[in-house]
Amino acid sequence: MSLEVDIADAAWTAALPDAEALCIDAAEQAFAFALAPAPGSARTGEGGSGVAILLTSDAEVRDLNARFRGQDRPTNVLSFPAPAFAQPHLGDVALAFGTCAREAAEQGKRLSHHLQHLVAHGVLHLLGYDHETDAEAEVMEGLEREILARLSVGDPYAASGE
Repeated sequence: MSLEVDIADAAWTAALPDAEALCIDAAEQAFAFALAPAPGSARTGEGGSGVAILLTSDAEVRDLNARFRGQDRPTNVLSFPAPAFAQPHLGDVALAFGTCAREAAEQGKRLSHHLQHLVAHGVLHLLGYDHETDAEAEVMEGLEREILARLSVGDPYAASGE
C-alpha cells in the first residue's frame, strides 16, 4: 500500500505534531480490516492501494466541496475515488482542520481520535463503502468501530467518543 500525507495547513501540525503518523496508522488499519471492497462496489479490490491524504483548511475543503460536489460549504472529510485507469491509486481524502477541530471539541473527543476516525471513514469510502441507507450505515459504522478499536480509539458513535 502506498500512502502519502500532505499537510497543507500548519494548524494540523500545531495541534497534532504526529498528524502524519496518525493518518498513516488509521489508513493502514482501514486497509488491513476492510481489504475487500463493499458488496456492489465498482472497485475490484485488486491493484488499488495508493491513497493521498490532504490535511488542509476549511477554505480549501469548501472549495473542493463546491467544485466537485456542488455544495458551497466546508465539511470535515471528502473522499475522491480515482478512476479505474489511475490504479494503483485508489483515491484521495481531504480533511478540513477548522471543521474537524470544532467537531472534536463539541463532541468532547480528542482531535487525534477524530482525525483517525475520519481518515478511516474516508478510506472506507474509497473502498466502496457508503452510508446512504440505514443498512449501509450499519455496516460502515461497524467497520469504523472495529478499525478504531485496533487503534485504541473509543467508539466514535458513543456519547463521549472516548
